[in-house]
Amino acid sequence: MKKLVEGSRIIKTGVAIFLTALICEWLGWPAVFAVITAIVTVEPTISDSIKKGMVRFPASAIGSAYAVTFISLFGNSPITYTLAAVLTIATCYKLNLHAGLLVATLTSVAMIEVVHEHFFIAFLIRLGTTTIGLAVSTVVNMFVLPPDYRAEISEQMKKITKQFANVLNGLTVEATKDITSSQTACKATLAKLDKELQTLDTLVGYEKSDSNYRRHRRHAQEKLQRIEKQAALLRKMHGELHQLAQHSHDGLTWTGEEKEVIQAIVSELAALFLNQQPFDKQKYEENKSLITHYIWGRMVKNKPDQPSDLPAKFTFFYELFSFHHLAGEFFELEHFEDRSKEFG
Repeated sequence: MKKLVEGSRIIKTGVAIFLTALICEWLGWPAVFAVITAIVTVEPTISDSIKKGMVRFPASAIGSAYAVTFISLFGNSPITYTLAAVLTIATCYKLNLHAGLLVATLTSVAMIEVVHEHFFIAFLIRLGTTTIGLAVSTVVNMFVLPPDYRAEISEQMKKITKQFANVLNGLTVEATKDITSSQTACKATLAKLDKELQTLDTLVGYEKSDSNYRRHRRHAQEKLQRIEKQAALLRKMHGELHQLAQHSHDGLTWTGEEKEVIQAIVSELAALFLNQQPFDKQKYEENKSLITHYIWGRMVKNKPDQPSDLPAKFTFFYELFSFHHLAGEFFELEHFEDRSKEFG
């Protein structure tokens, strides 16, 4: 999916370059400055193209103004290059035009070589080519293979939930069978999952930026809200798994019935995370009641005199209950999305 997104951006950049150069050729204006602007304005999102374009236009105007000013004073000389570049950089920094700094500086020094007369006309033409590059690249980004990160977000979520299943299985095996070798591997997987969640957050941010530019804006906003909720739930589940991994369960003696309860919960969640079965609300509620019974019906009655020293079993079951609850919310949202597709 990542290669597909990168490939579409390359194609869009090529289309933007061709159209920009074609328009400049038709107008009889130098295409190089417009093409440079077009290349850097094809951003990962439509929103970024528009926002950064609004910064790059005044930045390029500043660079062009310095270039023609110092050409008229000093001609094509080292001092012209130095003053034009340094003052362009300083002014852009002062005005917080950071996104346009590179284009403005390149424009400023490149103009020195090609402008020798009619300085004001050259300045206006430069503004015109900048406008062409910005407009063409933004329009291309909107209508030629427009950015859509929803499929990539879905794949990223599946990748994360698959790892959740592996970690959950490993931690519960460790707890119920006194196997400690899996704990280190689970913690390493959780550390990697943190990076995967950061990638998911980035993709959700991209999708959020462009949701206002979708054809069916209301539907896109509703879809985005579900995606944001699911991403937040995945982050919370990751935290719960971290809590499970931090606790040592050595020395615990589990009854056969307790092991059955744990395996019932874990098997249900693993099958859902691995997409091996559809979400069954009734089964989910039954398992929720089962684990609640163990927490409040059996363990709390036998809690120690010091509440701060809760038994390890109680802690384990409570964290498993919290994880199960969050997973239920996640899959209810996914189930709602599936039904929306059926009737939408």
